[in-house]
Amino acid sequence: MVAKFYGKEIPAEALKQITSYSKTGVSLLGMADAAEFVGFKAFGVKLTAGELMGSNNFPCILHWRQNHFVVLVGFKKRFWRVGYSVVIADPAQGMVTLTMHEFEQLWGMPMGIGLFLQPGATFQEKKDEYLYVNRDKVVGWRHILTYLSQYRKQVVQVVVSLMIGSVFPLFLPFLTQSIVDTGINTHNLSYIQVILVAYFVLLLSRRIVDFLRSKILLYVSAHINLSLLSDFWMKLMRLPLSYFETRHVGDILQRLNDQRRIETFVTGTALQTFFSFLSLLFFSVALIIYYPAIFFLFAVSSVLYVLWIMVVLRWRRALDYRRFSIAAKENSITMQLINGMQEIKLNNAEKSKRWEWEGAQAELFRLHYKDLSVNQYQQLGAFLFTEGKDILITYLVARSVMEGSLTLGAMLAIQYITGQLSAPVEDLLDFSRQLQEAKISLERLNDIHSIKEEPGGDVLRTFDLAASEVPAITFNNVSFTYPGAGNEPVLKNVHLRFPVGKVTAIVGTSGSGKTTVLKLLQQFYTDFSGEILIGSYNLMDIPPAAWRRNVGSVMQEGYIFSDTIARNIAISDEVIDEQKLHHAATVANISDFIQGLPLRYESKIGAEGSGVSAGQRQRILIARAVYKNPGIILFDEATNSLDANNEMQIMDNLHAVFRDKTVIIVAHRLSTVKNADHIIVLENGRVMEEGNHYSLLSLQGRYRELVHNQLQMQEENTLVN
Repeated sequence: MVAKFYGKEIPAEALKQITSYSKTGVSLLGMADAAEFVGFKAFGVKLTAGELMGSNNFPCILHWRQNHFVVLVGFKKRFWRVGYSVVIADPAQGMVTLTMHEFEQLWGMPMGIGLFLQPGATFQEKKDEYLYVNRDKVVGWRHILTYLSQYRKQVVQVVVSLMIGSVFPLFLPFLTQSIVDTGINTHNLSYIQVILVAYFVLLLSRRIVDFLRSKILLYVSAHINLSLLSDFWMKLMRLPLSYFETRHVGDILQRLNDQRRIETFVTGTALQTFFSFLSLLFFSVALIIYYPAIFFLFAVSSVLYVLWIMVVLRWRRALDYRRFSIAAKENSITMQLINGMQEIKLNNAEKSKRWEWEGAQAELFRLHYKDLSVNQYQQLGAFLFTEGKDILITYLVARSVMEGSLTLGAMLAIQYITGQLSAPVEDLLDFSRQLQEAKISLERLNDIHSIKEEPGGDVLRTFDLAASEVPAITFNNVSFTYPGAGNEPVLKNVHLRFPVGKVTAIVGTSGSGKTTVLKLLQQFYTDFSGEILIGSYNLMDIPPAAWRRNVGSVMQEGYIFSDTIARNIAISDEVIDEQKLHHAATVANISDFIQGLPLRYESKIGAEGSGVSAGQRQRILIARAVYKNPGIILFDEATNSLDANNEMQIMDNLHAVFRDKTVIIVAHRLSTVKNADHIIVLENGRVMEEGNHYSLLSLQGRYRELVHNQLQMQEENTLVN
């Protein structure tokens, strides 16, 4: 937002990468680093609101409500009151105007934190360094309309039906006038009957056209929605794993909602607005033919009504923002009262906590009072511009009837036409709002469509390994830092070698980098320094999909799908190999449990593994890796939820599976690692020791200390039991 103020547009997704955006958001340090990367001079500040106003460094970024960032646009003099108003551009709420008191409460009292930005000498010169996105993949309205072009015939039918549906109502006021002026005045009942039959036929025809249009529109919208969502999922599944490591589930679900919003806008709102525009045009022409002065009155009152609604919406936006802030505070206080009641009573804090809740309720009451006032202003404006318009029109046509310049039938026709003109005006107002929402949705979708996909290119596309062909895996001077400004490296110039056809165990304290090694091997992240070699091939030259065909893994956070046990084990096979399935279940020591179920392998497991224990869940994950029968197996704490008997049985079964395979195990338990061919001890991202169980014990170093601590803990647990 600040860059755009200075005349430079930067893709949001590019900035997310530069700021080291992660699931925890982004820090002020990350934004300062990104700002300097794109050519700003950036410096953090901590000052009072008065000092901020006197600095004249606008726009600047402020840390807002201790969990959010906004842009301070500036301060403006309040002409109707003493003091200043503060204009904030909030990415979540839009433009918001606050009093100085409200601003200080939300920013921080007595001092708040901000980031001042000034364009540096290289700001305009830097053109493409920050474009970590695919500009060619950016989607726009032209891209969306290509989905419509596939259904040209149906779209033409919908447009034609809309035009017919817009023309039919035009005849109704003329028929009404004819009934009154000709039929009633001449006492011609037969004529009235004929006109009423025509009236009924018109209404029936319009309804039939509406039915047909609805069916065609449903067909088109359903197919377009399916195509949009299918393409979205295809794109999502081609993104690197690091994208999902740094995004919340809610972010992705929001993009799905954005797809539906765009589909609804294109196939529903836009076409309905086209219909409303036609109705507005046709009925406006009819009203001009009947009485030009009344059309002018209607047009002026409608414009004034639209302007009034826009003014009220600005007031309401500010109120909605304040309501959200106060409601969030009130919810937090309420939850603390409920969850912390024990501590409140034990510490005699009932009165202070109740007063805190009552204070929040008082704030909400004041806000509701203001909200009621705004509603009343809106209703008053609607009354003046709509009801007042209708009364004036009624007066004018009634006077014209009395003067003889207008018939009674024409008066009824004009009343009908003005009634029909009101709805299209409301539809056009809704269209402008939904168009803005659709634009925002399109921008959010580009956050995904513009991300570079995982390489699936031509290099080593058919890379495949038999168990006997698995090469050695080597880490050469590898360093890696997780996304996030100021984070310390997790791996520091690591040199590792995993022997071919052997079991290698990695041990160390929590946070030493063990799991990170496995994630880099599976290409969760590609922005590391150094190189990872698979034999003579660089891992980065192997397409991820081709590499993962050769790797079976059990990670700490493995996922169990809401499906049958068989489908959870043979997750990638359309046709399940029964022999491999039973073998995998036997190795994972879960066969007896499955056989005891009524439907055995066809038993369904609930969402996220409900219905099975943590140990059973972990054994299903082990069976999944065994069923895949890869040349390389990665286990990350794969037996930490198992009891000693199950772990011993599974490890004995796995020894046969591990034969001639390259296996890497991350574990804390001595029983899991002591029989490994090779053991690596990591500490603070560095390799401390290497060897087998007995050679490392003889060193009397870090490994011996880990073993000693674990044995001592086991002895203490035994004594306690």
